[in-house]
Amino acid sequence: MKIDFEHRQSAHCENGVTTNLLRHHGISEITEPLAFGIGAGLFFIYIPFLKLNNAPAFAFRSLPGQVFKRTCKSLHVDIERKKFRSPEKAMAFLDSLLAKNQPAGCQVGVYYLSYFPKEYRFHFNAHNLVVYGKEGDNYLISDPVMEETTSLSSFELQRVRFAKGPMAPKGQIYYPKGTHEEIDHDLMRKAIKSGVKQNVNRMLRIPGPIAGVSGINYTANMIKGYREKLGLKKAGIYLAQLVRMQEEIGTGGGGFRFMYAAFLQEAQKYVQDDKLISIAEEFTKAGDLWRSSAIQAAGIYKGRLTEQTHFDEMARYLHEIAEIEKNAFQRLSKIQWPK
Repeated sequence: MKIDFEHRQSAHCENGVTTNLLRHHGISEITEPLAFGIGAGLFFIYIPFLKLNNAPAFAFRSLPGQVFKRTCKSLHVDIERKKFRSPEKAMAFLDSLLAKNQPAGCQVGVYYLSYFPKEYRFHFNAHNLVVYGKEGDNYLISDPVMEETTSLSSFELQRVRFAKGPMAPKGQIYYPKGTHEEIDHDLMRKAIKSGVKQNVNRMLRIPGPIAGVSGINYTANMIKGYREKLGLKKAGIYLAQLVRMQEEIGTGGGGFRFMYAAFLQEAQKYVQDDKLISIAEEFTKAGDLWRSSAIQAAGIYKGRLTEQTHFDEMARYLHEIAEIEKNAFQRLSKIQWPK
């Protein structure tokens, strides 16, 4: 069984899964930037108490599943989400959906994805893909970060759906319910407004030092002390983790900032406020600086940059980014939205 599902490559997995599933259900207006912005996907958090690959966790976007959930809610699309204790029941439920011509999004672990290049396989359990059919023992896979569709055996798919470790997917499956007509202009504008307001709150108003703009500044201050506190080797590992979460799990070079800039440019068509274009330019600038900071961090990790001044320069990049993003979100908070 093979569902007539259109595979579109995207910059990031959950944005792509969200966009492709919604378009399959009749919402042709949705794009990857719109899904990301409506879903309030832009974020930053430094989680020192959560270790991934022996280093603290960083995130440049919201929790897995939130973009899909928020976007569908804002567009008045009913959804189904399920987790499972039993791998057998999880696979049987997926088979039942495919028999009903329902493609489904799945959260999976990256390490055992056989079609990923080996250098991209590590223990990260928040990747997303779409299963859109089954031929014999092979499941047909639309992974939006890949150029073409692919497949996984039933054993391979079950293994990645039940990967162990932090953020274990537990067989999670999700999909929109029913078919939908085109989204009218007013609903799209309201969805954009809702997404922006949520993102403003998440980046500027979360209490505590580790999340949002405060989290970027907090990370910068921690990096200043890495060399003395951790030593060069461990400090390099921590900064490599920052780069990995930014470059490999994100969209590359602070690409979520570029994605948010694209969202604001598309939003301007619905909101008709030219300030959105100039604010988009600020997020593009932030994305460029994230890219420069990644190069600096890589130099430290590879042992080319070893002095305290190099750590201080890395921290300055992040402080500058924090100031740019703070000002951009403050400007967004003052947008006068049409009724």
